[in-house]
Amino acid sequence: MSDRWGDRKAGKVPGRETDETDEKSNGQEGQIMTAKWMLYAKKADFDGIAKEFHINPVTARVMRNRDVEGSEAIHRYLYGTKEDFYSPHLLKDADRAAEILEEKANQGRRVRIVGDYDIDGVCSTYILFKALNRVGAVVDYEIPDRVKDGYGINEHIIEAACEDGVDTILTCDNGISAVEQMRRAKELGMTVIITDHHDIAKEDGRDILPQADAIVNPKQQDCPYPWKEICGAVVAYKVVKVLYERYGIRDSEWEEMMEFAAIATVGDVMRLQDENRILVREGLARMGLTKSTGLRKLMEKNKLDIEHLTAFHIGFVIGPCLNAGGRLQTAKMALRLLLSEDEAEADRLAEELKLLNDQRKDMTSEGTEQAAAQVEERYLEHKVLVVYLPECHESLAGIIAGRLRERYHKPSIVLTKAEEGVKGSGRSIEGYHMFEALLEVKELLTKFGGHPMAAGLSLAEENVEAFRKALNDNARLTEEDFIPKIWIDVPMPMEYVTEPLIRELEMLEPFGQGNEKPQFAQKGIRIRSARVLGKNRNAVKLAMVTPRGVAVDGIAFTDGDAFMEEMGELREMDVIYYPGINEYNGNRTIQMVVKEWKFH
Repeated sequence: MSDRWGDRKAGKVPGRETDETDEKSNGQEGQIMTAKWMLYAKKADFDGIAKEFHINPVTARVMRNRDVEGSEAIHRYLYGTKEDFYSPHLLKDADRAAEILEEKANQGRRVRIVGDYDIDGVCSTYILFKALNRVGAVVDYEIPDRVKDGYGINEHIIEAACEDGVDTILTCDNGISAVEQMRRAKELGMTVIITDHHDIAKEDGRDILPQADAIVNPKQQDCPYPWKEICGAVVAYKVVKVLYERYGIRDSEWEEMMEFAAIATVGDVMRLQDENRILVREGLARMGLTKSTGLRKLMEKNKLDIEHLTAFHIGFVIGPCLNAGGRLQTAKMALRLLLSEDEAEADRLAEELKLLNDQRKDMTSEGTEQAAAQVEERYLEHKVLVVYLPECHESLAGIIAGRLRERYHKPSIVLTKAEEGVKGSGRSIEGYHMFEALLEVKELLTKFGGHPMAAGLSLAEENVEAFRKALNDNARLTEEDFIPKIWIDVPMPMEYVTEPLIRELEMLEPFGQGNEKPQFAQKGIRIRSARVLGKNRNAVKLAMVTPRGVAVDGIAFTDGDAFMEEMGELREMDVIYYPGINEYNGNRTIQMVVKEWKFH
């Protein structure tokens, strides 16, 4: 479904987010590798779509490249609103879960929410806690400690809840794999409700499910919910909708929590397609009017313009701050911030989380440099990079693995010393199924889990070298697999770009996983002049001329001095770009953001 468009030498390989909500690496270090420029070649009646929906054929092509097909799907993509959300009653057991929660609230039985320490878990817990308080339930929450407890609910948390007189355990963003733990809860006579979105283990083709009074997870084989790729917070949000209906609470109160479902969707790197895209678009619009003192303070501390928020701001600013507590201290900090109604307390917590995230950035940069040094010295020829950083904080392993994956375009696993043995996280590339690779060496591991593109694992320290060797011996990767691909939506002459087209392309937002920002390309662009901008010299202002002789302004956000050195005396290049509007001193001009280039 693609055409080869060309190659380009690149110091840094453009990649996706290096962690759930972490910022991209902005360095130019690493291997010099050739990236393939690939052109989408998906077919459709673009002129017919353009005529039916009164849009540009270019916009029609971009949508088709995102696998948006058919009049209903296109209309939903362009104009979908909250009215297009799928009914929460389609979620198996959502009605049963709401019925149980209503019963427990009316009886004054104690409910404990058990969340998770990442952004999805925090937002899920927030949504359920606010809702259960609203209906008068006796409710509290517990969030496992990343280092002490690990992921998800454990027997200690269940037994502590029983000792505290808790009647009902309500999980969010976890619990679907807690078979032994839920068996213990039922032994203790507790009611169990699981809300989760993670994949479900199978045996002989059947779901392996924990004992529970209700399980709400769209991944269940017999769940008719039409869009399976919602995050844990959206599952919780849907259950709350059903609960509020039972109490006759107005929809407007439910909608006030939408921004937290949107934050979790972006932060957990869910695909921004179908219902997710509509929810994030609606949630972003509501963030500027949020009633959450804590969220508003966090945006203020990061100097965000709350009137013009994008998915980028969630993924690379708000998300990392909310995650920082769970990484370096406790996720309860982020939850306390979101729940806070006191200006002074919210201000203090927002400042603490921002400082923690700054600290996390510094630690990540240091860890990445140490990991890259190991790779350069010892493992550069390895197909799978396994780096052991004993002193690195274990919560940063996944981020650093993502940075290595981005830098070398190889599957990367970062190991750290833990309380018992060694723990690690991996990030993969297309063509290398990381979970299956771990299955092949499971005898060397004490614990592992994951999916094709990421995994977590534990092993004994003495097995590290054998683990590295076994993964590389088993790897069936070729040199072709290590070449990154850059996808072009349309090879479009720059003179074709107009302000109305740019405004129309903005209809395709929010951009993110599964709905990437469009990229256009043109060959044979001449450079009339180039100059480096910024105090950090991290941008290049370009005066360009198209093959038809049309003058065009451009800007490249990159190491300016490296760009000038690469350009040298050359004055012609092929480019991948995105068109935008530059506003300066009241003047509006079209400006091409040059994303990639190849000098002739």
